[in-house]
Amino acid sequence: MSKSQKRSSSLQPLLPFWNHLRKYRLAMSLAILALLSAAGLTLLLPNIVRGMIDNGFATEQTDIIKTHFWLLLGLLTALAAASALRYYTVMWLGERVVADIRAQVFDHVLHLSLPFFDKERSGEILSRLTADTTQIKSAIGASASQALRNLVLFIGAIAMMIFTSPGLASLVLGAIPLIVIPLILFGRQVRMRSHSAQETLASSAAFAGEMIGHIRSVQSFTQESATADNFKRATERAFQAAKNSIGARALLTFLAICIIGTSILAVLWIGINRVMEGNLSGGELGQFFLYSVFAAGSLASLSEVWGEMTLAAGAAERLAQLLTTQADIQSPNANALALPPKLSGKIEFQNACFSYQPASKQIALEDISATIKPGETIAIVGPSGAGKSTLFSLISRFYDLKDGKILIDDLDITQLDLKGLRSQIALVPQDPAIFAGTIQENIAFGDSNASFEAIQKAAQTAAAEGFIQELEHGYETTIGERGITLSGGQKQRIAIARAILKDAPILLLDEATSALDADSEAEVQSALKTLMEGRTTLVIAHRLSTVQDADRVLVMDKGKIIEQGTHSELVKQNGLYAHLASLQLSSSSLEV
Repeated sequence: MSKSQKRSSSLQPLLPFWNHLRKYRLAMSLAILALLSAAGLTLLLPNIVRGMIDNGFATEQTDIIKTHFWLLLGLLTALAAASALRYYTVMWLGERVVADIRAQVFDHVLHLSLPFFDKERSGEILSRLTADTTQIKSAIGASASQALRNLVLFIGAIAMMIFTSPGLASLVLGAIPLIVIPLILFGRQVRMRSHSAQETLASSAAFAGEMIGHIRSVQSFTQESATADNFKRATERAFQAAKNSIGARALLTFLAICIIGTSILAVLWIGINRVMEGNLSGGELGQFFLYSVFAAGSLASLSEVWGEMTLAAGAAERLAQLLTTQADIQSPNANALALPPKLSGKIEFQNACFSYQPASKQIALEDISATIKPGETIAIVGPSGAGKSTLFSLISRFYDLKDGKILIDDLDITQLDLKGLRSQIALVPQDPAIFAGTIQENIAFGDSNASFEAIQKAAQTAAAEGFIQELEHGYETTIGERGITLSGGQKQRIAIARAILKDAPILLLDEATSALDADSEAEVQSALKTLMEGRTTLVIAHRLSTVQDADRVLVMDKGKIIEQGTHSELVKQNGLYAHLASLQLSSSSLEV
């Protein structure tokens, strides 16, 4: 998703979002009816003023003046009601449609492949989801209705000006191009600067999100001041861009008022002369003047609203870029192979090769061939960067191989339905994902339809029931973002309970006990053994005890399987595994 460096010069990018509006035809119809009513009532005002001047003030008939005042009061009351209804309906539409758009965008983002997230900053994505959709809400909820209202007022005012005084109206119509062309030309500069302000703001928001996400590291390395200074510079750049945009808009406003105001005064001067010559009544001049003010005000508002709409069009363009981004990893379009109702859990790698950058010569995995039998426990060991975690990502098909195949129950995973494949795999990562919510909700992430009894049983099996019951609200205890209030062992046991609840036949376990204290490690190891029973299990091992319990060991180095066998067999070979075993498989050389 690349940044758009130019401003949208048309409103075409907004058209795809019309489908969201079409779902709410009743609200749209009500909004348009209220809008047209308000515009029509506004256009009646000058007629009443004309009648008051010509039939009341000119003849000094108090009853006529009072009648016209009551007419004005009734008309203003009706205008207020129509305007209030218009405001409510268009703002409701804006909020409703943007809520739908945000849901659509978020759903789309969730289904994008990991390579997309490897390249994009999360803050930039969030900016699209929040700032850009807010810009569209402004367009749908306010700008669009203002544009339609002002267009109706402008056309109606021009028509009434022609009806009132064709001669004066011809002067106004001749001056319109002189008014509009400079505003349009200068408006382009305003929109370009506004676009730049949006981009710099998105960049500063992305930086802030990244730093807050790594707040522990920021504070651990005492980088608070340096980070704050960097953000201050980013916000200063955003301020300067916004200042340039504001300055340009202020100058545009100045030009609009000067050009339009001068035009109105010129027409008024000509009109006064015609009244003095007896060619126009005072009421007609008053009526014409009000209509010219309506027309000029509508024209100025249309210029401003056009700027807001093109800003929204730019936001829509960026959202469209995101929505048209296709997932690199997808289920087969047709003829997807069906997994058997009960998966045995056999996994086979056939000459698997993979690189994170397709055009790069740096290979993450090279010519991997191995067969894992159903129910077998395989320990994977090797130095950092050997490709162990990559192996896990490929089994779950977060990435596709460059060459070779991965088979599950003799079925090529690229030919399987993606959700069906991943539903058969449970992952317990080294750093488990804990979400801001209750403990029950976090465990239920493994199966959102699970009953409380099933959740509780999973927690008991994972040796998590004890510490959960000690918490103030038990399973309903709310934990902070990323489980900040829990210990490492507690988070690990919640992740294990989640995997137990999922009850998948294939388990991918990135053993995370090396960073735990002795008591927590013993509890987690016990829970892991329970979890591994009857499942095909691949373990990225950091502990010698885990490797010794495995049926076989795969030793990886530089993206290749260089040794495989049982613990005792590999020790006798006196190769890399024997060296790592002598270090108790817990040194930094084994970290993922």
